[in-house]
Amino acid sequence: MTTGTELSPDVAALPAKRPPLHRRLYNWVLAWADSKHAGWALFLIAFAESSFFPVPPDVLLIALVLGSHREAWRFAGICLAGSVLGGVAGYGIGMGFWEATQAYFFKIPGLTPAAFDKMAERYESWGIAIVFLAAFTPIPYKLITISAGVFKVSFLPFLAGSVVGRGGRFFLVAGLLYFYGPRIRPYIDKHFEKLALLFGALMVGGFVALKYLR
Repeated sequence: MTTGTELSPDVAALPAKRPPLHRRLYNWVLAWADSKHAGWALFLIAFAESSFFPVPPDVLLIALVLGSHREAWRFAGICLAGSVLGGVAGYGIGMGFWEATQAYFFKIPGLTPAAFDKMAERYESWGIAIVFLAAFTPIPYKLITISAGVFKVSFLPFLAGSVVGRGGRFFLVAGLLYFYGPRIRPYIDKHFEKLALLFGALMVGGFVALKYLR
């Protein structure tokens, strides 16, 4: 005898629908929050995001600070170090290996030949400020790091803009969570899906904003 809540064999046999790719990536990143290697994972994700990885390290940084707010500044420092070193790697790719790697990088959403063609004009108009702007905001930092190497932007100003922009962003996130995290954690846990979509929308908005910068 079956109850009204039981599934029929045909329905039960249906495979569970896989979540979308962006959610799977976010889940994979967040899974590292409970690992003893979380610090290294944060460093490596921050490093990779500066040149090719699509999920920003802020996602794991938020989870780690919410889980251990007393280590907020250490996690922000790890994130900063990984991101800036990843930016230096992106700069090196652009300067020395662009011809060999551009076909791969142009497969990354937002990294298009047209976007690269316009970057030379933006460096001429904005100077190093464009590096700081991309490092601090949702404007795609990876586009800036690689194109800076392609167009041979002065390295030390590039590095300074990256440190100030990325440091400002990650320490701001860590600071807000350090002081207000316990109050907003239930909201983040409850509305993570919406917040993930919002962050994705901000990233798309960064590409759009970059398109219209003069």
